[in-house]
Amino acid sequence: MPKGTVVIDAERCKGCGLCIAACPQHVLAFSGMLNKSGYNAAHMENPDACVGCGFCALTCPDIAIEVYREKTPVKEA
Repeated sequence: MPKGTVVIDAERCKGCGLCIAACPQHVLAFSGMLNKSGYNAAHMENPDACVGCGFCALTCPDIAIEVYREKTPVKEA
């Protein structure tokens, strides 16, 4: 499986939780820390489980999430 990384801009996050609900691998959770606007932003709770699917970024209404996926080497036949 590919390895992914999620980068969340905590200052843009409004803590709606849509990304947390959308993640099939249960990677994201609320951080428990408030941003400057007083919202409980999301963060990667279980980074080793991330496959870089991008569902979290697609559901984020605030465009606060970027998803990166490691390149996997192509096997030659």
